[in-house]
Amino acid sequence: MKEFSLLIGGKAGDGIKQAGITVSRIFSHLGYMVFLYDDYPSLIRGGHNFCIIRASQHEILSHNEEVDLIVALNQDTIDRHKDILKPKGVILYDASIGEIQGGVGVGFKDIVKEFGGPAIMRNTAAIGALSKLLGIPWDVVEGVIKKSISKKLDLNLSVARKAYGEVDGLFELKGLDRAALPLLTGNEAIALGAVKAGLDLYIAYPMTPATSILHFLAENQQRLGVQTIHPENEISAVMMALGAAYAGKRTAVGTSGGGFALMTEAVSLAGQAEIPILFIECQRAGPSTGVPTYTGQSDLMFVLHSGHGDFSRVVAAPGDAKEAFEWAAICLDAAWCFQIPAFLLSDKHLSESLFSFEFPPMPQIQCKPLLWDGNGEYLRYLDSQTGISPMAFPGMEDCTVKATSYEHDEYGITVEDADKIAFMQNKRLKKEEEIRAFLSEFDTVRVYGEEKSDTCLVCWGSTKGACIEAAQKIGAKVVQPILLEPFPEKEFLDAIGDAKRVIGVEVNASGQLSRLVKGYGFHFEANILRYDGRPFTPDGLTKRIEEVL
Repeated sequence: MKEFSLLIGGKAGDGIKQAGITVSRIFSHLGYMVFLYDDYPSLIRGGHNFCIIRASQHEILSHNEEVDLIVALNQDTIDRHKDILKPKGVILYDASIGEIQGGVGVGFKDIVKEFGGPAIMRNTAAIGALSKLLGIPWDVVEGVIKKSISKKLDLNLSVARKAYGEVDGLFELKGLDRAALPLLTGNEAIALGAVKAGLDLYIAYPMTPATSILHFLAENQQRLGVQTIHPENEISAVMMALGAAYAGKRTAVGTSGGGFALMTEAVSLAGQAEIPILFIECQRAGPSTGVPTYTGQSDLMFVLHSGHGDFSRVVAAPGDAKEAFEWAAICLDAAWCFQIPAFLLSDKHLSESLFSFEFPPMPQIQCKPLLWDGNGEYLRYLDSQTGISPMAFPGMEDCTVKATSYEHDEYGITVEDADKIAFMQNKRLKKEEEIRAFLSEFDTVRVYGEEKSDTCLVCWGSTKGACIEAAQKIGAKVVQPILLEPFPEKEFLDAIGDAKRVIGVEVNASGQLSRLVKGYGFHFEANILRYDGRPFTPDGLTKRIEEVL
């Protein structure tokens, strides 16, 4: 079997995501590449939760519309998702909800009760029965459960073993001759990439879908050497981060659109005071509170133009976990090399989905922070050929380190003279050339599919996965700009090449990437937009493209 997709569903509190992660690990143990999509409402209890797990022999970055199997812990899961079950698909369900014609019923609730376990352990029973249906050897299941579950391990194993013996195998999912890869969410990859670039401190107020970065780094702060702080609000988070960076610590903050709205005054402060900081902005459906636990790509223009006044910035939007790892490191390094704010744009689909992950070879970073050598009089904002001034930090001998939001001279002393204002503005903007030269060393625009095709799909962020698969089906090519500021105009136009039909694909209502490239004199022939809080899937996107063509 080259590929298999399944859906696990129940209500909030049923442990649906944990079950999905465990099943994903089983698939990975068998040598398959895995993608997990997690769907849940903004509720603590109640509401419908489900995840779709896709296992394939080749790399995948999105889930399918249809599934081969549904695992239902309640009737609601069957009612909501039976229409996406393939014609020969199977429903595995908890027999306590009644008999489902043509389905496979297993008494998950009764098994858990027999062993005296809590109700949430029905998810473990489902994993056991599912594994047997797929023809997966028990020793594989047992090994993964032992690595995945720490609490009440013996009880969980007993429940899973009992359910495993209650069904017969209906599918044959053979193991592949390939080592298991780690499974990481996009947010975990972002965190590790920042750590790779020397992150010292992460400060954030929880806001879906950025919250898991804080949880991951806090849980592993001793192993990774990163201190984490959860202050009282987003304004406190960003101001603490600027203070820490001023003191010499590589610092990042993470949030979503509403939280970032509170941080925008600090963006300008970072630009004026030339304080390096990394913003991780994980988008969700908006505006305002929007739909907190669903995805969107509608903050691009907001991030590109956040803060008032003219100052340099870097904005990048990775499309998968590998790119998230790479560009978190690149953006943090860029912030410190050029003493600017840098932004990493993610979205719920990238941040919270689970990917098979292989650590990419990291390019050698050629740019290092310019530090004061201790000689002569220290000028925090010393003009230079590149516009980059040497940094010193409080506590160093023989220097006074200033930081100010007011226009200033090279010492950091307030000025209002016309010539001095223009002088300092020009000094800061001289960095642009250096920033572009540094970023040109990386793959800022990537091309996939049929490079000579007349049809070109242009996407950004997590839409990449669905675009690549859709392009394979119709014989098109895909152009994915990762760097969005400073925009790599030449690389982008070279990637488009001679394509006659260029179609933008975005998860927002206004075609924000399309609007961005119009500023460089380029127009898409058409835009395919989705803005219902859900990501594109390969099948769904293929249909939309065929309609446009």
